[in-house]
Amino acid sequence: MTCSAALASALILTLTGPTPVDAPPAAVVTGAATLDAALSDEPLFRDIVTRAGVLKARVEAWTADGTGLDPAFPASDAFRALKSEAEALAALDLQAHHWLAQRDADGDLKCILRGIAEDMPVRLAAIETTEGPARAEALAELAHLLDDNVAVILAPPPPAA
Repeated sequence: MTCSAALASALILTLTGPTPVDAPPAAVVTGAATLDAALSDEPLFRDIVTRAGVLKARVEAWTADGTGLDPAFPASDAFRALKSEAEALAALDLQAHHWLAQRDADGDLKCILRGIAEDMPVRLAAIETTEGPARAEALAELAHLLDDNVAVILAPPPPAA
């Protein structure tokens, strides 16, 4: 499966609703063996989940109170801080992609993390360059991407084929 197809599949699966916070962590499959520790136990993946959750809550708050729709919002210190933190998160997602690649781990998660890393700047740019309903949509899409970032790491592993 190509990385684009894997990302699309994962995003479609997350549309069914939010993943409970206490969902079992995903296992990393390497050929016939499974890595001993769950991904959510790895510091890198734990950091990604924490950061994405915090950023998602911030974006949702700005959507709920209308802050994100203010025409001056993209120039605000609050948005610049979010943008910097989201770019750092995207770098961590890419680092996690490489971490999985070095271990010959599951291709789907590896590709999904790379896709999220590549999509984050696109979502941020959309917030910067749109207004009104288009910006509301861009904020919602960023919140969804951040939710996906958490969900793909905490999702239970797929059933064995």
